Amino acid sequence: MKEFTQEYLEKLRDIIASRDDKAALAELEDMHPADIAELYQELDLDEAEYLYKLLTDETAADVLMELDEDERRKLLADMPAEDIARQIDYLDTDEAVDLIQELDEEERDEILSHIDDVEQAGDIIDLLKYDEDTAGGLMGTEMIVVNENWSMPECIKQMRMQAEEMDEIYYVYVVDNENRLRGILPLKKLITHPSVSKIKHVMEEDPVAVKADTPIDEVALDFEKYDLVAMPVVDSIGRLLGRITVDDVMDEVRESSERDYQLASGLSSDVAADDTVFAQTKARIPWLLIGIASGILASLILTGFESQLEAVTALALFIPIIGGTGGNVGVQASAIVVQGLANGSLDIKQFGSQLAKEVVIGLLNATILSAVIFVYNLIMLPHDFAVTISVAVSLWAVVMFATILGTVVPLTLEKLKINPALATGPFIQISNDIVGLILYVNIATWFLNHLSGTSL
Repeated sequence: MKEFTQEYLEKLRDIIASRDDKAALAELEDMHPADIAELYQELDLDEAEYLYKLLTDETAADVLMELDEDERRKLLADMPAEDIARQIDYLDTDEAVDLIQELDEEERDEILSHIDDVEQAGDIIDLLKYDEDTAGGLMGTEMIVVNENWSMPECIKQMRMQAEEMDEIYYVYVVDNENRLRGILPLKKLITHPSVSKIKHVMEEDPVAVKADTPIDEVALDFEKYDLVAMPVVDSIGRLLGRITVDDVMDEVRESSERDYQLASGLSSDVAADDTVFAQTKARIPWLLIGIASGILASLILTGFESQLEAVTALALFIPIIGGTGGNVGVQASAIVVQGLANGSLDIKQFGSQLAKEVVIGLLNATILSAVIFVYNLIMLPHDFAVTISVAVSLWAVVMFATILGTVVPLTLEKLKINPALATGPFIQISNDIVGLILYVNIATWFLNHLSGTSL
């Protein structure tokens, strides 16, 4: 990664201000597109646009895809459709689709109409039909495809022709006359079997493939399971449609992880540190308002038990412990479940077994924590056994409830096709706070009425 010092940025700004095209190009000449994209983030929009217009279409296209979505949108806003279309010619179809999906429908149509390569434009239109969260929405159509009935010399000839239009070659896919995927041709076989009569005699059959409607998270698990660098995508009858590369999958996994982390942190939309104050406030405020509402509800619950708290003030001292412990237990349980669902180690079919396992864990945790608080209160409150037993039993009940809630909610959300990461954030915390408080005051009231000899 290239570092840009303040001195370098000042020098570059001077070059831009003087509109010295030759000097500006010299500064960018040996830079990687990712470094140029990073440099743009250090400049004003006008300065970035000036440098961007100096780049060749091929380099400009690479830089465009290295920018984050907000920066890319700013650059595209002032670019003519013809320029965007010309740069799309240098992108793989999956990258072109990602870029075009960020535009509104009218802009899409205008840009597509200016793409000179009719075949590429057609591929892009076909890919836009797929849901962006599926294998079809992630795949590209750039790949080398050979027929199983070709001879090795014919195969090599066709491969050379196809390879001229490609930047990277991962696998050679073998299809039949109906374009159904039959296998993969290892490049080693081209060297060791130069005189073979037909490709189908040396290809590796039954390659790992995914259907176009497969969710991205399942695709990522397959890449990890089989240690792949690329994977073919087929339709419902096995016809080869395209391929997905590992870098595409890793980008999606990273973005998904960021979304899940923000959702678990109580952010209602995807935001970044450099977003505007308004955007960040808009993303944060919904859960904060819900938190305020839950706090008001908690205060109303306590109002109903005001006489008990006035009679035994020691009960109020343990409200933070009850609420905090319940929240921590619930988040731990839900985090384990969400992680298992994400990495494939847990399946929704294991609902019952996972719940039973968490109940056992909850019993152990609840017993240990309750015993600790019971012994503590025996020492600190030797003359108030009713409070001691109330707090211990309440904590036991709250830990059990939080464990079950933290397990059931993400599994249920997964079954309903809702992001289970929602269960690891404020939702669990707030639910445990409210229910934990209700359990605590009711259990405490019962024990105080029966052990203290007074009616509360």
